[in-house]
Amino acid sequence: MILGAFLEDDIQKIIQWRADEKIMRNLDALPVKPKQETEIKKWLDECPQDTFRFSLRLKGANELIGFAELNGILWPHRTGWITIAIADKTEWGKGYGKDAMQCLIRYAFMELNLYRLQLTVFSYNTRAKTLYESLGFKKEGCYREFLERDGKRHDMYLYGLLRKEWKE
Repeated sequence: MILGAFLEDDIQKIIQWRADEKIMRNLDALPVKPKQETEIKKWLDECPQDTFRFSLRLKGANELIGFAELNGILWPHRTGWITIAIADKTEWGKGYGKDAMQCLIRYAFMELNLYRLQLTVFSYNTRAKTLYESLGFKKEGCYREFLERDGKRHDMYLYGLLRKEWKE
């Protein structure tokens, strides 16, 4: 897995992902809303200073399969939020999410010298919860009945990983 920069050619693929309900319901609590090319370009071009956003590409193929991000970094406390999306559904279940998360965690702890990483995940996203727990993230809290999807209420969990708990 390669954490890299986004290319101009990636924009159309990202537009497709942002319109895919199955992908977006795992990433965002907001209703799925297709994005225009100008919105995607702005998202890529105007990356905040406390955000490190990466494309996810397979080694050798240079094909975009997702993205990852470290953001909301509080430098005095060395804490930040971590996000990952394997957005190419044909690549789900192949271990790329774990590979990408390991790269991003290593980058966060070793390059940025962060101490704590945190993330949220919806209770129905079993694959993501299994992945995060396999990487050492601990469930720290629950936002009970946080969102409603298809007439059902779902929790959102807070997970955290401390540098001292991480195994390189």
